[in-house]
Amino acid sequence: MTIGVIARVRVIAGKGPEFEAAFAEQAKGVWGSEPGNTLYQLVRSREDENSYVVMELFADDAALDAHRAAPHMVANRPRMAPLIAERTVVEIYDAV
Repeated sequence: MTIGVIARVRVIAGKGPEFEAAFAEQAKGVWGSEPGNTLYQLVRSREDENSYVVMELFADDAALDAHRAAPHMVANRPRMAPLIAERTVVEIYDAV
């Protein structure tokens, strides 16, 4: 069953460009080594430049688990963490 993930991220004011660059590097790892991922897209709010959403689709729970533990994800967390203003809200969905 396809798994959808929505992550709502708020970055520290002025840190958007750094966050976007870090995400782009992370996305390269996802696209290049996670065959169970079919969508990994960052979008920025038109109303609040510090508000982002990451939209993700995974083939199944195993693919989502592999994503979370992937070396490129683990390695990039320390780079991204100082850019985040508040706790990221992650919502997980089952495709219907």
